[in-house]
Amino acid sequence: MPTTVQGAPQIDPKHVSDFSGNGGFGDLVPADGNLRAVQDRRPETAKLGIWVAFAAITMSFAALTSALVVREASGVDWTHLVLPPILYANTLLLLGSSGTLEIARRHLASSVRGTTTQVAAPLFWLAATLALGLLFVAGQYAAWLQLKGQGLYLATNPNSSFFYVFTGLHAVHVFGGLAGLLYVISKLHRSVLRWSTFNAASQYWHFMGALWLYLLYLLWSKL
Repeated sequence: MPTTVQGAPQIDPKHVSDFSGNGGFGDLVPADGNLRAVQDRRPETAKLGIWVAFAAITMSFAALTSALVVREASGVDWTHLVLPPILYANTLLLLGSSGTLEIARRHLASSVRGTTTQVAAPLFWLAATLALGLLFVAGQYAAWLQLKGQGLYLATNPNSSFFYVFTGLHAVHVFGGLAGLLYVISKLHRSVLRWSTFNAASQYWHFMGALWLYLLYLLWSKL
């Protein structure tokens, strides 16, 4: 009598993650083995949206940079100020948050590939990224307090005005990144996270870090 051999379990192709060398996944399958995968039908929409955001933010800061250069060239009421030292510590916090976010990405990729069955690790590193981001914003507030302690306010002179505008506008955009991280954490906690969502949030966060490095150099060299 023929013997029936039990083959390997078959996974519905609709739920298979599409991994590619550029870091993209089609579906993010829950790591607990439950195939309640969320179909990621709109990765191109997410990519388009994030690049539109990058373009808008870049143009805004480019316009402010032009205004700063022109105002400095005029030489009227232009007195250089000393940047609060805490800005350099804040920079390390923001760069560190990009590092923890990449660690979270690697753990998440391992979960998708099936080489690990835990979501605790990516959740931990995402929470660490969020905490470092919050510390960065708190550090920026401390920098503003240090300037106020020197009697430098928004309308004191052109230098202080540009400092508050640049750092304040950047902080507003960082809050947007923090909101995105919170959204990613909540989705991952419920195992319904789309990879395109995570990718967009991480790209935005790294962009905030690169933008801050540019702003720090600009403030250091011009103010």
